[in-house]
Amino acid sequence: LGVALVTPFQDNGAIDFPALDALVDYVTAGGVDYLVALGTTAETPTLSTAERKAVLERIKSRNAGRLSLVAGIGGNDTAAVVAALHDFDLAGVDAILSVTPFYNRPSQRGLYEHFRAVADASPVPVILYNVPSRTGVNMQPQTTLKLAETGNIIAVKEASGDMEQVNELIAGRPDGFHVLSGDDALAVPLIEKGGDGLISVVANAYPAYMAEMVGAAMAQDAKRSHRLWSDIAELEKSLFAEGNPTGIKAALSIKGLIANNLRLPLVASSPELSDRIRLLASEAGL
Repeated sequence: LGVALVTPFQDNGAIDFPALDALVDYVTAGGVDYLVALGTTAETPTLSTAERKAVLERIKSRNAGRLSLVAGIGGNDTAAVVAALHDFDLAGVDAILSVTPFYNRPSQRGLYEHFRAVADASPVPVILYNVPSRTGVNMQPQTTLKLAETGNIIAVKEASGDMEQVNELIAGRPDGFHVLSGDDALAVPLIEKGGDGLISVVANAYPAYMAEMVGAAMAQDAKRSHRLWSDIAELEKSLFAEGNPTGIKAALSIKGLIANNLRLPLVASSPELSDRIRLLASEAGL
């Protein structure tokens, strides 16, 4: 279980570093296995380069080597991604998470060449991130599996929502290549098909619960994993009803862990959604 950390903001829009420290401690105590910094959930597109570096350094400092750490470094300009890999201090980072290029919608050959260049430039292993709903391009299994044979590429965070694609990835992957769910709602079935875990949004607010659910699935305790999965199905759905990280920041705010602040173009959850999240979390004992 990895957790894609949010970036807490103060009311004036500045990064709330003490709240970030508290969040790192909270998810660590909750039993997650590793931290993911600077992903989509971190509102990374609204962070300046200096802010991204500061967030990564603060997470590294607070983590102090307790958990493995993954840093999001990706984009739709290959040269800029390669430059960032040389520019960021990746000491203390165990892998990078790199998203498929968005907006310019490269071909499968373009995706392959992009990630070959990223893997060649990265001083740490690379986790591919396929999320077509955000990027406008789906990395086909054959492209991912070809990249899986490339040195320095160790995993894919698969968020296509296509279980047939997941099946193909799991069936065709080489030894040592990991298939991770990028979707909380599909984590249990992906693990049951032979996948290797989840990079979770929901674990920001409910780390112990998600650790128990993923642990049960990894242990092939289907009865327990399915019960835990079904018990928060409506809550999970609500957490994404107005986008991400809108819902999870509302949940964290309800728990008193961060202020419910986002940077435009994202906005805070509606009062109705916040009330629904509060109710569903209460009913689930969370």
